Amino acid sequence: MIQHRAVDIRRFTSATELVQAAAIRWIELLSQKPRLGTGLLGGRIAEAFFKELARQVTAEGADVSLAHFFWSDERCVPPTDPDSNYWIAEKALLDPLGIPLAHRHRIRGELSSEDAVAAADQELRVWSNLQGHLFPSLDLVLLGVGEDGHVASLFPGAALEVIESEATYVALIGPKPPPRRVSMTYRTIAAAREVWVLASGAGKELALRQSLQDAAPTTPLARVIAGRDRITLWTDVRIE
Repeated sequence: MIQHRAVDIRRFTSATELVQAAAIRWIELLSQKPRLGTGLLGGRIAEAFFKELARQVTAEGADVSLAHFFWSDERCVPPTDPDSNYWIAEKALLDPLGIPLAHRHRIRGELSSEDAVAAADQELRVWSNLQGHLFPSLDLVLLGVGEDGHVASLFPGAALEVIESEATYVALIGPKPPPRRVSMTYRTIAAAREVWVLASGAGKELALRQSLQDAAPTTPLARVIAGRDRITLWTDVRIE
């Protein structure tokens, strides 16, 4: 069985069980800190998680009026584009829960990459300053993981300036369409109070095994693990 000292691995038999458990835990965090700042994920598991979270919040009558939502990454497309991570969250989570626009700190993918990075940085810094954080940071960052071990839009083979960036967000060109992206940096992910990785679906076994080794980081996920004392991995992937 593969274990890692910095990773709390929570195993499930299906994606349905995974998103149910993660949603329950998010609501628990919200009850402890109503002004919860969450960095939302993209990827295939995102929509299922958002729908389940909206369902459970509604069923329990949880108060989300003070919650704030950011994004771990975004494609450089308008917010009405189906490729937009914001668009997915808007339809499945934010609109159903009536989240105020002022609490939706989306990455403005319709702008130039440089302007989108600057705007995202400003939004995170303003919110973080109000929370008393020294470095811009969130209470929780949610990440998916790809078959190549990428997280957010941090892909294998990224330039050194991306890997070592001291900024909060970075503009980059990804290997998957649409290529222009804006992503949280490794530093911003490392600064979060909690980081959850939701890993579901076939084809990710090798990337997860590689990322959970104690050797030098070989994948973006491994870099995230190496940069933190603890992350929580929610997965239905067999990694033994």
